[in-house]
Amino acid sequence: MLPNRRVFSALAIVAVLVSGRPAFADGHSRKIDHALQTSLNSGAATQNIIVTIDNPDLRAKVRKTLQEHGDLILADHPLVSAFAAEVHSEDVDVIANHAGVRAVSANAAVNASSGVPARLLKTLSTAPQPGNARALLGLLPLSNSNAPHGGGVGIALIDSGISPSADVQISGFFDFTRGGIPVAPFDDYGHGTFIAGLIGSNGSLSAGQFPGIAPDVNFVGFKVLDKTGQGTTSDVIKAIEYVTANHDRLKVQIVNLSLGHPIFAKAADDPLVQAVEHASAAGLIVVVAAGNNGQNPTTGLVGYAGINSPGNSPSAITAGAVSTQNTLTLDDDRVANYSSRGPSWYDGFVKPDVVAPGTMLISNTNVNSFLYDKLLTSHIISKNGRQFLELSGTSMATGVVSGIVALMVESHAHAGYSGDKALTANLARAILEYSAIPLHDANGKVYDVLTQGAGEVNAAGAIALSNAIDTSAKPGSWWLRNSVPSQTVIGGQMYSWAANIVWGDNIVWGDLLFRNLKVWSNNIVWGDNIVWGDALVFGENIVWSDVAHVKAANIVWGSNIVWADRLIGLSEGDNIVWGSLNRDNIVWGSLNRDNIVWGSLDNDNVVWGSSDDNVVWGDNVVWGSALPTTPARPRVGGLF
Repeated sequence: MLPNRRVFSALAIVAVLVSGRPAFADGHSRKIDHALQTSLNSGAATQNIIVTIDNPDLRAKVRKTLQEHGDLILADHPLVSAFAAEVHSEDVDVIANHAGVRAVSANAAVNASSGVPARLLKTLSTAPQPGNARALLGLLPLSNSNAPHGGGVGIALIDSGISPSADVQISGFFDFTRGGIPVAPFDDYGHGTFIAGLIGSNGSLSAGQFPGIAPDVNFVGFKVLDKTGQGTTSDVIKAIEYVTANHDRLKVQIVNLSLGHPIFAKAADDPLVQAVEHASAAGLIVVVAAGNNGQNPTTGLVGYAGINSPGNSPSAITAGAVSTQNTLTLDDDRVANYSSRGPSWYDGFVKPDVVAPGTMLISNTNVNSFLYDKLLTSHIISKNGRQFLELSGTSMATGVVSGIVALMVESHAHAGYSGDKALTANLARAILEYSAIPLHDANGKVYDVLTQGAGEVNAAGAIALSNAIDTSAKPGSWWLRNSVPSQTVIGGQMYSWAANIVWGDNIVWGDLLFRNLKVWSNNIVWGDNIVWGDALVFGENIVWSDVAHVKAANIVWGSNIVWADRLIGLSEGDNIVWGSLNRDNIVWGSLNRDNIVWGSLDNDNVVWGSSDDNVVWGDNVVWGSALPTTPARPRVGGLF
């Protein structure tokens, strides 16, 4: 509880902070994110917040004033120009209304779920095939001397911890639920241990039955989730800050974030997203989960716009989940209904970037952990009698993608090009997207970009590209040193690559990945407008349906939308249109609230504008400004 404030300081905070008129007459500011507004409306006496102030002198002054006012400073976040504090509720509007304050955010709860509820998973006809995860990705078996192992690659696992075992290598461990102290590795929840096993188990405990994707990687563990899988945004940011500042010393190249929270603000004002952006700019490759909000838990309808933060980070590699049906072929692979689709709220970013196996995967566990104790039906016994867990979710898909990225980093490092530079986050994502394999639904229709990104990850193809690119090449020059295929054999069948990159609002085709362009640098934000030059073969517009064959309507995002030749709408923010060219369309205007559209994009006809939160559960609905003011938040459930 906050201490009683001293009477003499009651006006001090006003004198320091209020230098101009309030942003809104009713006291609410556009700088306050949705979660914090909701908490303020509930009448809570205090608020746990993160204040972003770009000016360091002003930031220090505001901190001091809040302390003198009886508020508590919880943490500094210099990486994102912010600090976390527990303040009296009446102080929030005063802080937000100051011209020097960029954003005031809830120190939101982040969590990793125990997996997707069984009722949302289709029953598979066969038991999981043990140890086939690498084969599903087109990888050689570990017994093959040419198989990549991820040696020399370090991964920062920011999660619930890692239980030490003979399966994983751990070189460092920090508990950020207790301020970031170095301690012996542990995991009382069990989620981090599971993800670590998917990424980098060497298979010792299962006698080779359940190896990870990159069994020789080294982990540095960062515990930010407690024994029930709960944590705070501030603790996650602190862990990211530590990795960013010390990644050379820790020998870490990749960050895995199989956690998050709903999107409450624009990406530019979301401190968790900004932490990821800074980590990427520092040279780290950050892989994050899209979220498990893709399916209405009551009706089973598939919904769009359920991406979580920091999955809306422009520079992160955001992973959705695939159900492989326990077969090696990709023909029956389907994007999991629970996997969150794009676009992202407020900004309308195209996410996820790729999808990966994430349903009913088997990995390591701690028999004394919360998850093992609660998920009795998920227990798996290996052939040699050891205990494992079976879980589903985009958390798991994220771990798979991190493992693939580790193999890419290893392959690129071993290519032996003189003066070779490390893979950047932008280049790694481009390689994953270019080599991805587009999937189709049960009716043979190619999934749209909001559902699958560029397609399902193709580890063998991504490794081949990583090995062929000489990043020491002169700017603008051709840097592909080896010929690379455009197809990959997986499960005995040949699959063509996507051979395109989803860059912001554009799908770009051609040989741009084969040239040393500025867009592959760390200092370029993915999605920014780029002049591609002669390497650009196709771009300009997102192609929504039937992407693989470029036969659909074009969309330009920004202050307006062009649907075919028709201007659909105008707004103070981004508008989004999607649907089928020949059928009904879905339109919304201002993305200043959180919404999820459930149902078929082929049949629903929905329009809304700048009203309060809307959720559409059926067909042919038009909602306007007469909606109830009580916000209807997207369901948080099944987050990783």
